[in-house]
Amino acid sequence: MESIPRKRRSIGKAPAQRAASIPDSLIYEMLDGRPLYYYGYREVLAGRKTTEEIMGSSTLQWVLVSYFMELMILTLDRKKYRFASNEAGVHLDHRSNLSHDVAIYDRTILTPDKINKKYADVPATLVIEIDVKADLSNVEDRNYVNLKTRKLLDFGTSKVIWVFTDSQQVMVAERQAEAWLTMDWNRELELLDGQVFNIGDYLSQEGIDPTGE
Repeated sequence: MESIPRKRRSIGKAPAQRAASIPDSLIYEMLDGRPLYYYGYREVLAGRKTTEEIMGSSTLQWVLVSYFMELMILTLDRKKYRFASNEAGVHLDHRSNLSHDVAIYDRTILTPDKINKKYADVPATLVIEIDVKADLSNVEDRNYVNLKTRKLLDFGTSKVIWVFTDSQQVMVAERQAEAWLTMDWNRELELLDGQVFNIGDYLSQEGIDPTGE
């Protein structure tokens, strides 16, 4: 029976020791004061990969980002919106700094005086995330997608779209909706202002096999 308290004490020290040895460059986001590290950061610490290797996107991921960016630029009102990509940072509060793979900002919200060398501190109208890039091996991080989505909606974002390339699904969460919907990506879904997207159709037209290794 005496061994149980000793084990608990040793386990309790380990996370603090590990966190202290992890460089800030491996932090992907801060969520409610807790650092979320890039997926693969353990391999960097073990010397099997470089920091740059785990921060990059796969070809499928960046093709999808390009698809959304092209769609936005060609179909949405550029005088009304600003378009962001490349893990655009957003500062929600002193405990949460997140990033967006793709985002659409209303120009009346993200005004010229708010564009500087810091993270945006106003909500995007629409956020698109392509896969989860954070390490979710800790139990408290398993609800990451739902938690990040809820934080963004509460911050003022109208719609959050998650694209999951492994399951070929899309999750759509809207601030005014009673439920968040997850569906197959081979269908037309509204992006914004009546404009639609269809990931499955786009990849088929491009001759891209999303299951390719």
